[in-house]
Amino acid sequence: MARELRSVRTRHDDPELPADVEPRDLDKAARVELKTLSKENADWVACHLVMAARLIEDDPELAHQHAMSAARRAGRIGIVRETLAITAYATGDFALALRELRTYRRISGSNDQLPLMVDSERGVGRADRALELGRSVDRTTLPNDVQVSLAIAMSGARLDLGQNEAALAELEIPQLDPNRAFSWSADLFHAYAYVLEELGRHEQSESWRERAERAEEALGVSAGDDEHETVDVVEEEFELFDVEGEDSVTLAEPDDENEAENEAENEAEPDAEVADHDTVESEPEPEPEDEDDVDESDEDASDGDDSGAGPAVTAGDSTTSVVFDDGTENGEDSTDGTVPTER
Repeated sequence: MARELRSVRTRHDDPELPADVEPRDLDKAARVELKTLSKENADWVACHLVMAARLIEDDPELAHQHAMSAARRAGRIGIVRETLAITAYATGDFALALRELRTYRRISGSNDQLPLMVDSERGVGRADRALELGRSVDRTTLPNDVQVSLAIAMSGARLDLGQNEAALAELEIPQLDPNRAFSWSADLFHAYAYVLEELGRHEQSESWRERAERAEEALGVSAGDDEHETVDVVEEEFELFDVEGEDSVTLAEPDDENEAENEAENEAEPDAEVADHDTVESEPEPEPEDEDDVDESDEDASDGDDSGAGPAVTAGDSTTSVVFDDGTENGEDSTDGTVPTER
């Protein structure tokens, strides 16, 4: 009878690993997590994680298959469960993504994937639960990029509920700075423009959309392009700043730059008048000045310093079940003290 009740492993064929994939291609921090495994198993899992990362954008289904293979060999490793959650989200299996994210959160104690959890709740049609989950953590304890992603996800949940004004308010966070651009600013600007459009404030929406495009240009991550774009400094000047460990760019108008250059040139003009090149009037040699009275020379320095908040795709009714080599199924309690996945 006990044998009849035993979970049946669903068939899964491990995808092929290309010859050029090596375990050392995996991020160093992730490789450290795999040290609890045997070397042979750790290398095998690492290669599948590398392939999942490579394929997540172009072929999320195949990336998910690689993540499933890794999870069958290393189901108690945080980075493995996180990868499985991300690939499940990319394929639209929001229920599996949510379960795996909960498990990852319990294993690692990290809230860095909270925005993805909120968006997964939206994906399964629970916008109210998404808002409740997003409010369960003090946002000031999160890194800046996670705060921004969470604000975008929360704004999307508000839109799902038809609360457009509240959706705009969710995005009005300290990181919404129109004068500076960080790596996450373009997504935030696009989301803000989207909600303004939903509110019928078209001129403001277009203004923020332009800011988002300028931020993408300045940061070299223009949407749809893998290569960095060249920014024409004649049109805009980009100044680098280091603010609390974050790299940002500040956009200045070209008039300011030209005025600064003109002032510098005027100050640098020589005081002595030079006559015709054949005749130079001699003047009395000036008395030497004390070193303390000598002015320092002027110096010119100019330091070149999802994403719309629309509703997520609703998941289908089908979910994926993952059974690990130790006999546990995702969402099933293990007997060795491992934190189970919540359903």
